[in-house]
Amino acid sequence: MTRAVVIGGGIVGLTAGLALRHAGIEVVICERAPEIRAAGASLGLWANALAVFDDLAVGEQVRSIGAPTEMYFHDPAGRPLVTPGFSPEDHQYLLVHRAKLNDLLADAVGLDNIRLATGFTAYEEHADHVTVHLSDGSTEDADVVVGADGAYSAVRGQLVPGTPAQEHPGHHAWRAVIPATGITVPEDRLILGTHGCRGGYIRTYDGSVYWLLNQFDSPPLTGTAKQQVLERVVHMDEEGHDGTLARLIAATPEEMILHNQIMLVPPLPHWVSARVALAGDAAHAMSPHITAGATLGIEDAALLGRLLARIGDVPAALAAYQADRIPRYAHVARLSAEVEHAPTPEQFARHYVAFSHWMITDRQRSPRKNQVDA
Repeated sequence: MTRAVVIGGGIVGLTAGLALRHAGIEVVICERAPEIRAAGASLGLWANALAVFDDLAVGEQVRSIGAPTEMYFHDPAGRPLVTPGFSPEDHQYLLVHRAKLNDLLADAVGLDNIRLATGFTAYEEHADHVTVHLSDGSTEDADVVVGADGAYSAVRGQLVPGTPAQEHPGHHAWRAVIPATGITVPEDRLILGTHGCRGGYIRTYDGSVYWLLNQFDSPPLTGTAKQQVLERVVHMDEEGHDGTLARLIAATPEEMILHNQIMLVPPLPHWVSARVALAGDAAHAMSPHITAGATLGIEDAALLGRLLARIGDVPAALAAYQADRIPRYAHVARLSAEVEHAPTPEQFARHYVAFSHWMITDRQRSPRKNQVDA
C-alpha cells in the first residue's frame, strides 16, 4: 500500500490526509502544535470546496457548522454595488469557524493517524521512498510527502530554497468572532471603504458575529490592535449612516482581536520533486482580499488524492499535479491583482465577482486523459 506523510495539521493538511485515505493511501499527519487548532477566526468556503467535501463524504457535516452567506459589497454610504451579468450562485459561500472545521476534519481523518507535537525537520529523498526526520528525533518512511505547513513552510524551505514568505507591504488585517451582544445586526454587510480599507460583519451559524477590516497601503501602525482598527473603521462608514461595524469593534475585548501583517509566497519555479509536493499556503499563500485561500488549498488536496489514486507511479502523479497547479495559480494571481488594484469600489466589486465566477465554474475536475497518462 502507498504510504504518505502530510506535514501540517491545518485545514489543507487535514483535507489532504482525508483525500489520500479516500484514495486508499495510508496516511500519517505530523503537526508541530500539541493540539489540533486553528489560526484565525472564520473562513469562507465556496462551492468548489464544498464539492470536494461532498466527494469526501463530510459535506453535510461541514454545512452543519456553517452559515450560508452572500458576498455582495456596499459603499460607505450603504449603497449596494451592483454587478450585472453574474448569477446569485457567483456570490454564495459558506462561512465556517476555522477551529470547528479543523476538529471535524481531524475526526474524519482519524486521530490515530495524526501525530501531535511532532514538527518537520528535514527529508531525504531516495529512488523508491522518502524519509522524513521529525522534531522528536524519530523518522517516518513514505512513498510521498505533502508539505501543507503554511506560508512559513519548512518543507518549501528545503524543496525550493530561497523562497521565504514575504510581507505584502502595508497590508494588514484585523478580525474577531464575538458572541451575540446588545448590538442589533439584522443583515450581513461587506463594505468597500476609503483609504484602502475594506471589511464588514457577517452573522455566523451559532448567532455570533464575525467582523473584519483590512487595509492596503496602511501607514505605520501605532497603539494596540483595538486602537489600530478603531482608527481605520472611520473610513468604512460615511458619517451618520450606520456605525454597526464601529460598535462591534468597540464591544470586542482587546484579547479577542486578531491582527496580521499579510504575508505572501512568491511564485515558485516548481511545487514538487519526485516524491515531495506542496499544497495550500505552502505553495501559494496570497492576500486574503479574495477570501479564497482555504478553498483553493482544499482543491489542491483533492487533486493530489485523485492523481495518486489514478496514476500508480508517484513521480508521474506529482508531475501531473504540478502541470495543473502552476498555470492555474498564475491565473489566480492575475485575477487577484485585478481585484486588489481596482481603482473604484464599483470595479473592485465587478472584478471580485468575476474571480468567484471563474473559480466556481472552472472548479477543478479530473485531469484530462493526456495528463493522467503523462
